[in-house]
Amino acid sequence: MSISLCFLCLLPLIFIFLRKLQPSKWNLPPGPPKLPIIGNLHQRGELHPRNRRNLSQKYGPVVHLRFGFVPMVVISSKEAAEDVLKTHDLECCNRPETAGIRMISYNSKDIGFAPYGEEWRAMRKLSVVELFSSKKIQSFRYVREEENDLLVKKISESASSESLVSLKKTLYTLVGSIVCRVGLGQNLHESEFIDEDGIADIVQRSELLTRTSMFSDLFPGRIGELIDLFTGQTKRLENAFSELDTFFQNVLDDHLKPGRRVQEGSDIIDVMIDMMRKQDSFKITTYHLKGMISDIFLAGVSTSASTMIWAMTELIRNPRVMKKVQDEIRTTLGDKKESLTEEDLNQLHYFKLMVKEIFRLHPAAPLLLPRETMSHIKIQGYDIPKKTQILINAYAIARDPNVWKNPDEFDPDRFVDSSIDYRGLNFELLPFGSGRRICPGMAMGIVIVEFGLLNLLYFFDWGLPEKEPAEKITTGDEVALDLVQVILP
Repeated sequence: MSISLCFLCLLPLIFIFLRKLQPSKWNLPPGPPKLPIIGNLHQRGELHPRNRRNLSQKYGPVVHLRFGFVPMVVISSKEAAEDVLKTHDLECCNRPETAGIRMISYNSKDIGFAPYGEEWRAMRKLSVVELFSSKKIQSFRYVREEENDLLVKKISESASSESLVSLKKTLYTLVGSIVCRVGLGQNLHESEFIDEDGIADIVQRSELLTRTSMFSDLFPGRIGELIDLFTGQTKRLENAFSELDTFFQNVLDDHLKPGRRVQEGSDIIDVMIDMMRKQDSFKITTYHLKGMISDIFLAGVSTSASTMIWAMTELIRNPRVMKKVQDEIRTTLGDKKESLTEEDLNQLHYFKLMVKEIFRLHPAAPLLLPRETMSHIKIQGYDIPKKTQILINAYAIARDPNVWKNPDEFDPDRFVDSSIDYRGLNFELLPFGSGRRICPGMAMGIVIVEFGLLNLLYFFDWGLPEKEPAEKITTGDEVALDLVQVILP
């Protein structure tokens, strides 16, 4: 019965496809052969960001794919990335819309997923001037220092009892605590709305909303929506979002309570609510507030935590680099400090090269958030029609053997005499993106990562669990460590 229903629903799609099936008048990029109707859907498992390196080796740095009726171009070279993010930045500034993205962004009322237009420009200006300015970031320095002091205390207890430390739980809790206090006005250790021990799980479950493809995303229109409804996809997506939405609503209700007392400096949501009441700019609604809460919580926590986990993983797997970094830190800062401050970061050099190498080797977003062309453009001589999705494979670009020597090796020394940076001006290194859609929280993310790692490396020595086979752990390049041994120096 269900097969027959799906076939009947697919019939209109078949007729639409056959009507559109005609030779292209454009010089499209090369790509793997496409099947009728589904295109390259049957190859999605092979098209993981890391596997797409093989795709670019076979077809070149600009590859054309089609998932259902959705055309897509994958960019895997710095030259093609510069074409997209600089030369044609404005024409490629839109975001594609999916069911999951509509849900997580509250109908595109956030910054990350909103379509390009007046409202997005106003939100972007608000974020740059009011929410993530240098002054605002500096005003919450004490929060980052307090949370790192608490982290050091907890890890010291584990070291004293010779207990193993879970990098995932420890670092997601650290970053979640900072982000929730700075962005949402919530003390994660005392919050009624979320369990600090479960923050990694809720963030990772929520990320599935942005990665889940519905039938209607690949075959847009009423037919696709009906199939999602009949197959239960819509209900499953709504259930996945429900827990997160409840948390966001609780945070918002807490901010809107009459007589609410702000115990610390005004958080980012306080600033937006104040602007909403004054209505000095465009009309901010509660959907904008929840969209911003979503951006802060999901993008802010996961990216920084995963970067720090990979940093500790690579350092533990590479004792020579670990020793060189720790020697610089402890020699420069001395070994008598009871706590660190963010000013200590300014004295370090090799440490920052190590962080840059982590951004290169393990970008938090291996594929940058997808863009969508607003007009017909040319990339590296190929025609890219309007409404084509563009994926920048930051992972493949950062491991391109034409750009990097021994690209798969963890080697901070490669940056010793290099001017390449990760702030969006060098297209071979794009952990935060570039152009108009560059990550607005980049400065905040960098200081969270650097200061967190500084505390971990100054106060503790790190190693593999004694009973764990070292060969198994040290050779799993794409699997981050979790349980590790921590020792007081």
